[in-house]
Amino acid sequence: MGLFCLLRLKLMLCLRTSETNYLNESFSFYSAIRMRAYYSKASKEERPDLMVKKLRYYARFIVVCLLLKKMKLVRDLVRELAKQIDDYTGTYEPEDQMEWNLVLGEIKAFIEADGIINVVDVDSSSIVLSHRLTPLNTPPLEKGTPVYLTLQEVLIVGNCHEQVKFSELTLDMFRMLQSLEREPQDDLSNQIYDTSPAPGRTPFENGERGNKRDNPHKYLLYKPTYGQLNTFLASAFKELPPNGAMVLYISADGCLGNQKHTDDAAYDLGGVVTNSRREGEEPAKGKKAELFKEMHCPLMALCCVCNISDVPISLWDKSQTQVDKFLAEASRLFSRARKLDHAYVQFLGDDFLRLLLLRFVFCYIVLILHRGFKGPSYYPASHPALPTDEILEHPALYKLVLDLATTLEVRGLFAEPGELDISA
Repeated sequence: MGLFCLLRLKLMLCLRTSETNYLNESFSFYSAIRMRAYYSKASKEERPDLMVKKLRYYARFIVVCLLLKKMKLVRDLVRELAKQIDDYTGTYEPEDQMEWNLVLGEIKAFIEADGIINVVDVDSSSIVLSHRLTPLNTPPLEKGTPVYLTLQEVLIVGNCHEQVKFSELTLDMFRMLQSLEREPQDDLSNQIYDTSPAPGRTPFENGERGNKRDNPHKYLLYKPTYGQLNTFLASAFKELPPNGAMVLYISADGCLGNQKHTDDAAYDLGGVVTNSRREGEEPAKGKKAELFKEMHCPLMALCCVCNISDVPISLWDKSQTQVDKFLAEASRLFSRARKLDHAYVQFLGDDFLRLLLLRFVFCYIVLILHRGFKGPSYYPASHPALPTDEILEHPALYKLVLDLATTLEVRGLFAEPGELDISA
């Protein structure tokens, strides 16, 4: 069992460091166990401890396949896990029966929530898309733009009361984890992942990786206490080199103080609720749908707010090309904006940070143009504010979003720029 412990350690290391070699090694190992039917006699030996090991094997193998986006295999494994749980509970009537049924329910809910947009090929078969950084989606950078900072450390925190999760990995943590990783070059050439090849797209001009560091180091924190959050923040800051930047992504319930505020002052609104371990004392509160907060795939988010659930691959590729045009134009505007705060200029040289900034602009413009979102409470905010005339309200970006809406046949959901009343 020492080898199993080693594989579990490698899986944890992959989540923390984004070193996909650990994942690939784990996948090869778990696949060999499955092909050789290593646990085939577990239910016949009347050893409940061996059955538990078999169930844990399935759960860990599913995590590996999820991270590698091998969704077809994930679904096969889930069906097998369900059968194994039935055999285990029917034979031994164990005390942990409810726990394993809960694990199975979490996996199914996770898969269902992750597939909110269904991209299909010509045979109406679902296509699994990868959202990691590749030469296809790395936005261009104006020549001569200085590189001040590079992303080195990432803290991804999931702390909502109710959220789709599997183990200690929530859906939004899973998506942000992939958004801050590069697609391994071997996987791009050998098509290891069962993802869309996106035949209609071509790499951006500066999409070559060169000698860039593959991925930033990550900390994944699920419902941390305040002390734990501070500890990992301090550790991340300690590891930062002089030219390093850190991203802190928090998905949590807001905590408003008693003091009234006249503006959307971000940090001054009281921060977030850390895990007090008293969730059961408070009734679950309804939440306003915020589908567009996801930064991992702008086109998927646009489809969500337009109630588009099924997209043919040809339409997806055509629409994604238009999103790429938007990001390229927004990148050009960032580089040439005279009113842009210097704090943003320092981040533009890093591929990951630049992409997040550009997706923020896409999110903002889509929401202010969409007729279903009226009022500043729906619009994302940044501090310091981005220049409106040079970026956020630039006519070229408005036109690109409206052209995209026309392509998706949802133009009626979007207002003309002259109709906008952002302060409403």
